[in-house]
Amino acid sequence: MAKIVVAFVCGFIFGFGLVVAQMTNPEKILNFLDFAGAWDASLAFVMAGAVITAAIGYRLAWRAKMPLFDDSFHLPQKTHVDARLVGGAVLFGIGWGLVGFCPGPALAALSFGGWEAAMFVAAMVAGMLLFDRFSTRIPQFVSAASPRAR
Repeated sequence: MAKIVVAFVCGFIFGFGLVVAQMTNPEKILNFLDFAGAWDASLAFVMAGAVITAAIGYRLAWRAKMPLFDDSFHLPQKTHVDARLVGGAVLFGIGWGLVGFCPGPALAALSFGGWEAAMFVAAMVAGMLLFDRFSTRIPQFVSAASPRAR
């Protein structure tokens, strides 16, 4: 139960921070990506703050023998870059550039109800379900550096 409460509180703080920083406003994001027009650098400051906070958090977390609310740290098992990762990153970037939403801010934006956020979240969920259904048919290219290639 403690894990659920901590996850909820962390998610709430994250969402609140996104709202305060206006990252739930797609126009703010699109203006950040518009270098030739009404460029808005505020997203760069939000990202810099997030990187600094995460760096401090990771340094503190790695000093502990185990997490406070779990038996062990859960690290990513995949460490190689493959076509699926690159394709997903490209798809994410295109979507972000077209509509100005990414998953976290879109979910936070649902709290004040715009149809744009609801439409984005519906499309995101549909994409996740389609990927889950058809991901076994997407080829996985294994590089020589991949642990699976050895």
